[in-house]
This record gives sequence, structure tokens and C-alpha cells, in this order.
Amino acid sequence: MAQKPSIPKGTRDFSPVEMARRNYIFDTIKEAFRLFGYRQIETPAMENFSTLMGKYGEEGDKLLFKILNSGDFLRSVKPADLEEKNLPKLTADMCEKGLRYDLTVPFARYVVQHRNELQFPFKRFQIQPVWRADRPQKGRYREFYQCDADVVGSDSLNNEIELLALIDTVMSRLGIRTVTKVNNRKILSGIAEIMGESERLTDITVAIDKIDKIGLDNVKAELIEKGISEESVARLEPFLTLSGTDDEKLAVLERELAGSETGLKGIAELREVLDGFKALVPDNEVELDISLARGLNYYTGTIIEVKAKDVEIGSITGGGRYDNLTGVFGVDGLSGVGISFGADRIYDVLNQLELYPEAISGAVDVLFINFGEAEARAALKALKELRAAGISCELYPESSKMKKQMAYANGAGVPFVAIIGETELAEGKVTVKNMSTGEQESVAVSDLPQWLKEKK
Repeated sequence: MAQKPSIPKGTRDFSPVEMARRNYIFDTIKEAFRLFGYRQIETPAMENFSTLMGKYGEEGDKLLFKILNSGDFLRSVKPADLEEKNLPKLTADMCEKGLRYDLTVPFARYVVQHRNELQFPFKRFQIQPVWRADRPQKGRYREFYQCDADVVGSDSLNNEIELLALIDTVMSRLGIRTVTKVNNRKILSGIAEIMGESERLTDITVAIDKIDKIGLDNVKAELIEKGISEESVARLEPFLTLSGTDDEKLAVLERELAGSETGLKGIAELREVLDGFKALVPDNEVELDISLARGLNYYTGTIIEVKAKDVEIGSITGGGRYDNLTGVFGVDGLSGVGISFGADRIYDVLNQLELYPEAISGAVDVLFINFGEAEARAALKALKELRAAGISCELYPESSKMKKQMAYANGAGVPFVAIIGETELAEGKVTVKNMSTGEQESVAVSDLPQWLKEKK
């Protein structure tokens, strides 16, 4: 018996209709990127493993997909390492490359590698798939697309304000009601200082980042389990339960973090970003959220996360400021800030809320019925004129029964069917049927492009 075909868990196939919807998302995001002055690049699906390791924290590193070396991938492996199951050493010996985990680290590598060719500040966007060896669940996939926009080579907080405006523009155009949560890693560093646990910032942020999923009590338990004292955890709790307006939250933070220079700097930055963005009168909500941590190690300033208000799903956009990412590749002093739209989660949100425009189907605008050789030749000439006018169209390849061809058009969701039979051929006309209403109209072949444009 032949094996039943399947795909790996956490991956998906997409039909023509689904791809039309996905392209609507990509096109909307891409148009917004260009409106805000970003330029497109691409990087390889695989990177050297040394480029990826150590950039995402301990938990992120575990989710990297490794690529076995070509040929005899065991040639550099020592038998003792195999027996001891020394995974870090085995990975280093067997895997020189890995699939990219995100687009930010490859972008940092790109900037360093091509820095002499770039003009700074450099604004780039990138729309490509990434891979994570994560446990598949609703809204979480092992292969998914990210749509990134970054500015590197500028410390100005105007970049953060512009990125928030970019997010608001995209969400408004897609019709998604969102709340954008904003925080600053310097504030979290200041909180760690007040807790007396400055050296444990990574453990603290990784735990805080899970608060929406596991709740405050479990976050506290995880921190205690990692060796942070109950007294220190007690100092953290009031920060995670802040309430009131953003100005009221900032006032409390200024009072509580008065002894932390780093924390106060983070508060000042956050106030400038929030005030600047709110002055633009955004369409969607924005709020300060101290529990927002974004566990990735490379964030150093502003951090951003966007949630859909009408669908239970994880964040659909995120990002932040990173001051030292290129430093790991030997180039210091290049500050950057960026965001990433989770296209797959946005796709799921639009599907659940049915927010796609009615015109999106992936079907051609018009199908020509095939009645035979002479009629098909006339149809092919008409197709050329329609395509030159930007109208998608096709000819049914065989002169099958009319019923079969109409069933094909109906099944494919084609809005118009064009008929060139003996009568139409003699008169230089085409009969066009609206598949939704059933109405038919006779149109001169030369007038067909304009007629269809008006009817679309």
C-alpha cells in the first residue's frame, strides 16, 4: 500500500483562494513599508549556525532548526561524544548551518557584511519565511512568514514613533482592531536593580514575558524556582500590577525607580515615544504595559507588541530597539529599531473575522468558452488585448461541452464568462455572462477591455 502523503506538523498548504488572501496581506504591508520609506532586501533561508546561536537566549536557541552537514555528517564526531550524548558538542560537529529563526539577526549580519555599500540610517523591509522548532498550536507554527521593517544607524526616538504609526496604518487598512502595548527594557533593568537582581535580568524578563499565558502566580513561582529570593519577587509584584492611565503609571514608575539611573532613562524614552505617537491621533489603542518583556535578549530600549482585540490569539506584531546587535558581529555603535508583522497570525485573524474584501478570490476576471479552433483563435486575440489592459483572463483549453466549461468557471469563482460562437465571430462581438446575476450582454470585441473595467 502506498504511503499516505502528509506534511510536517506546524506547516501548511495554501490553496489558490488562500494564497489570494495571503497576498492581500503581504501587498497591504508592503505598500505601507514603501509609504514610510523602507527598501526591500532578502537573505538566505539558511545561515551559518554560528550566526544564529546565542542571539535569542537559552530558550530561543533550543528552537533553532539545525541542518546536518552534507555527506558524512558524522565524520567530525568523536565516539565518546555520541556515547555521552553531548548535544552542544554534537550539534557543533554535525551542523554548520541552520534555518533562520527570525529576520532581525540575518539583517544584522547583512548590515555588517555590506556596511561599506550602505547609506545610514538604513531603512529596510523584508518579507520571508522563518522556522522555529516549536510545539505547534493555534496561532503558532514551525514555518511562518515575517514581515520586518528596521532602521539601523540612528538613535532618534522618532524612529519608534514612525514604526508605531506604520503599525497603526497597516492594522487600519486591514480592518483589525488592535491594542499596541509598549514598554522599555531599561525600565525592566531598573526594576531588576530595585529587586537587587541586576545579574538575573534575562531570567526575570523570560518569566515576565509569560505572564499572559501562565498568570502572575506562576511567574512568581518560576522566578523563585530559578533561585530569585521571595523578598526580591515581592518587590517585583507591584510593578506587574500597575493600573491607571499611562501618565499615572509613569508617575508611579518615576517614584519607585528614583534610585535607578537606567530605569529613569527608560521612563523618559517611553514617555517621549508615547506622547509623540498619541499626538498623531492613531486609529487604534496604545498603552503602557510593564509586564511586556519580549524575551529576546537583543532588545535594549523600546519594546512593542500588538494584540488583536476581537480574536483570542498571540501577538500579531512585535519589535523594539536593539543597541548592540551588530556588535556581536564585530561592528559596534550601530543602533537599530524594528518591528515584525506576523503574517500567518494576521491571516488567521482576518479569516476568523471575515475581513477580506469581496473581490479577493484568486480567480481570473473572465473565462472564454472554447467552441472550436476558429473561435479559440479569436478568443486568444481578445485575451491578448485584455491582458494588455491589465485584465486577467483565460481560455478553456478544450472545446468540451458547454455545461462542463461553465461548471469549471463556476467552481473557480470566475465572475464573467465570455462567449465567441459563430454569430459573435461573424459580427466581431462577444457575449459576456455575469456569473452572479446570470445577465448576458453583447459587447464589441474592441470595447471589451473598457466594458470589463467598468463592471469589475
